[in-house]
Amino acid sequence: MITEAGELLLRRGLITAEQLVQSRANLNGNGILESIIESGFAREEDALKAIAEEFGLDYIDLRETNVDLSLLATFPQKLIYRHSLFPIKKEGGQLFVATNNPLDLYPIDEAAAATGMQIVPLVAEKVEIAKLVKKHLGVGSETIEGLLANKSDDDDIELLEKIEADGSELSEQAQEASVVRLVNEVLVEAIDSRASDVHIESQGSGLVIRYRIDGILHNQPAPPEINRFQAAIISRLKIMARLNIAEKRLPQDGRIKLRVHGREIDIRLSVIPMIHGESLVMRILDKGSMKFDLRNLGMGEATYKLFSELIRLPHGIILVTGPTGSGKTTTLYSSLLEIQSPEVKIITTEDPVEYQLEGINQIQVHPKIGLTFAASLRSILRHDPDVVLVGEIRDAETAENAIQASLTGHTVFSTLHTNDAAGAFTRIVDMGIEPFLVASTVEGIMAQRLVRRLCKDCKEAYDPNPEDVPKDFPWEKLDGRPLYRAKGCRSCRGLGYSGRFGIYELLATTENVRQLAHDRRSSFEIKQAALKAGMLTLRDDAFRKAMEGTTSLDEVLRATKGDHLG
Repeated sequence: MITEAGELLLRRGLITAEQLVQSRANLNGNGILESIIESGFAREEDALKAIAEEFGLDYIDLRETNVDLSLLATFPQKLIYRHSLFPIKKEGGQLFVATNNPLDLYPIDEAAAATGMQIVPLVAEKVEIAKLVKKHLGVGSETIEGLLANKSDDDDIELLEKIEADGSELSEQAQEASVVRLVNEVLVEAIDSRASDVHIESQGSGLVIRYRIDGILHNQPAPPEINRFQAAIISRLKIMARLNIAEKRLPQDGRIKLRVHGREIDIRLSVIPMIHGESLVMRILDKGSMKFDLRNLGMGEATYKLFSELIRLPHGIILVTGPTGSGKTTTLYSSLLEIQSPEVKIITTEDPVEYQLEGINQIQVHPKIGLTFAASLRSILRHDPDVVLVGEIRDAETAENAIQASLTGHTVFSTLHTNDAAGAFTRIVDMGIEPFLVASTVEGIMAQRLVRRLCKDCKEAYDPNPEDVPKDFPWEKLDGRPLYRAKGCRSCRGLGYSGRFGIYELLATTENVRQLAHDRRSSFEIKQAALKAGMLTLRDDAFRKAMEGTTSLDEVLRATKGDHLG
């Protein structure tokens, strides 16, 4: 797009080749058209008229154009402020929109999707569009108030819990309409972008906003004026989470309940003081978008069949291992819903309860008042359960209680933080549990990670260069098929990926594995025994999915390490 505009003006004689080179060298984050105009090499009006003529569009002088202001009520405000689009008139099923950058098709497509109408671009000068915005929407888009002007909080977002302000000056600033709207805009956009976390970081240069989408952090562009509202934005979020806005020296944790687009959203807020001010991280739990379906998490057919058998055992411990954010909770919830029935009593103890499941009894632990995993598990066993889920085995007491529950005829699900499945045996023994108890109760261990799914619309087939492929890649299984890599398109926002799924390493406790665990043998020996019994490692499963075309080798390398044993 940058080259196209510059070459077009060069071809039409509006600029010289030297001026084009100089404009490209002076982009400073702008497009080539802005660089050419700001450098004084061409008048904006002449340049835009040339572009309009080249693409068969109409150039309009907004100073002499009548605007249908009723269109503003239904036109997305963010397209006006971020992309300088302004609705002019409607004729039939067409909506005529002024733009100073007709070569940027993304906002035009977004306007079409939002309005359900065919968008016809009209080329106009940027300064004249800005004057329209200021005249009809109040303060211009160079300020935060202008960025969010005329946007109702209640249209997109609704607080489900009443908030209380303390009447201080900072509290009053945090309750100003412009700050409330800005915070709401950040939250709504994060949810619309499928972000799992929002990072609002206080840096030396000001506030930095980042969204974690499909496990990867992405910077979110924000106007520089946002820094004037830094304290008010942080205070607004702390008020929403019922935290102490006056306390800026200690970390705080809170929770915000919202309804966005009719969906209930639960947000866990963590505030930590940094050297340049408080930084916030919000974990977004979108109850409406979560689907707990064990079959569709990404397990291969053999893995799914074996795991389904394990979770239906009458007693024993089933462990899911992996780092934070690897999908362990989703796997456990999906497992519970898979075996749920009126004949089965299921009780969970979690910290926190991330999603509320119908028909399953869930306990929120409160360590400060003594309701720990271990304490709640003791109480659960007096409540006549069939299946128990313990959020995490963190200490020897919890491990002992889980083992006792298993030995008394209960099926126990839980999580551990280990790098692979075999490491779970040695991890529990290291807590001080007798190896014979671990060996006799643990029936299966599922290690997992999440990898990004290649975008269906733009993934690109290629024949890999052997030098660029990991040494342990199983070429013999590729069988002449191509691999696929990320490319990027509009539907995936140029990332090349859309969504995530799991890769799995399922270790079923065979008699050989049980004996090795009983004898305190190393996790390496246990892993070798499991591999001989047919276990696929995380790396093997990831390679298999890359060969199926659902993910890329880059994702395999990012999520797994070279641990193939032959």
